[in-house]
Amino acid sequence: MPSPRAVESRKLERKVSSLRRRRGSSIGGSGDLTGTATAVVEADGGKLLVDQPAESRYRSFRIRFVSSIVLIASFLAIIWAGHVPLMFMILGIQAMMVKELFKLARHAQAERRLPGFRAQQWYFFFVAAFWMYIRFIKNNLIVEITSSARLARMFGWLLKRHTILSFYLYTAGFVSFVLTLKKGRYTYQFGQYAWTHMILMVVFVPSSFFVSLLFEGLIWFLLPTALVIVNDIMAYLAGFFFGRTPLIKLSPKKTWEGFLGGCVGTVVAAWYGALLMSQFKWFICPRTDLSIWQPMPCAEVPETFRPHTFHLKDLLHDTNPALTEAAYSVGTLLPAQLRDAIAGFSFTCLPMQLHAVSLALFASLLAPFGGFFASGFKRGFKIKDFGDSIPGHGGVTDRFDCQVVMAVFSYIYYNNYVAKSAHSVAAVMSAALKLAPPQQLEVLGRLANVLAGQQVLPAHLRDAIAQQAQRALGG
Repeated sequence: MPSPRAVESRKLERKVSSLRRRRGSSIGGSGDLTGTATAVVEADGGKLLVDQPAESRYRSFRIRFVSSIVLIASFLAIIWAGHVPLMFMILGIQAMMVKELFKLARHAQAERRLPGFRAQQWYFFFVAAFWMYIRFIKNNLIVEITSSARLARMFGWLLKRHTILSFYLYTAGFVSFVLTLKKGRYTYQFGQYAWTHMILMVVFVPSSFFVSLLFEGLIWFLLPTALVIVNDIMAYLAGFFFGRTPLIKLSPKKTWEGFLGGCVGTVVAAWYGALLMSQFKWFICPRTDLSIWQPMPCAEVPETFRPHTFHLKDLLHDTNPALTEAAYSVGTLLPAQLRDAIAGFSFTCLPMQLHAVSLALFASLLAPFGGFFASGFKRGFKIKDFGDSIPGHGGVTDRFDCQVVMAVFSYIYYNNYVAKSAHSVAAVMSAALKLAPPQQLEVLGRLANVLAGQQVLPAHLRDAIAQQAQRALGG
């Protein structure tokens, strides 16, 4: 009598053979994909983890666990290195994601007659990187280049003309594309042109918001990304041991038990993770320059990371007025003593812990839809994974699809609820560089007068600055 595993194997082989006969060996016009991959996805991809053979489940678990440990260790090493290495890590991840997506719609036979076509796609990627990254680290660059007169002379023009220079670079790529159009390949070339821009708009640009958060304090980059990873791990474990109820057809292995278990685990991890990370200046202080392995410059702990006592009634006043009215309406239905107890309830924590809970709820409830979107995308191309660069996880895009959504939310959340309009040396220098040289000299002279009046600048230096300014202005 055949074993249950042999019966299961024969069933899978029959399904694969049937799908091969019906669909042939090629799929969706992509010369790199085969019908066999599709058959395996459809034949086995719909099974929940608990329904798969124990040996297969635990082999997959071991591979995934080992690769996760390697990824986490590498990530921690780059965190130790600092902000700039992390920035280049983000760029590297984006390049790998874009590479995987470029490959999806690639038709090798058509591109043999289009020399340099793939280089055009990467040209647009680097133009987008030049525009986004310089835009986000502009203030840090200003601090660096103004530390030396030679650097200021060499690169000052780049920061002043960054936007128009980015446009010129893009226009050059656009003209190159038009000049390389070939008869009989118009549909393919314009399709790839649209595909390139869609990838940059949907994947590259949103994920670049993490670069801005990175220099506001490592915690604003590390915590959101860690919460997505924690949610993925918690949901996987909950689904692995308890998952029985399918969640969404786009991702058949996802279950309601995993979804809710991931949410609870992520909120708990966010609360204590934010408390732990807030103890280190390396995580909470903003980086105003581009130095590596240098101590953080902030002299005191930002207010967001200091303990604060919160009263429930004060929190209600700070929320949406409609929600406040609804809360008071419900409160009138409660007994007076209970209503007073609730209104007077208070607790002490770091404001960052409350922000972390908000980030955790988004990472658990909404960011996973980035993964569901990617699952639908893969089904449209009839593939199981975007790549195979991470053992047990698939491609880089498979691991970072939710991070794209999280990056945008974290950026918007930080700038709406956390960031304060405070002046800095970088912000003042950025504004001063937009002035004409005579106006810059006038600002310098007036600032010298203020500093001399405060007895910070010696009088002879003030006089020397004033004389030089008058001489340059023709006075």
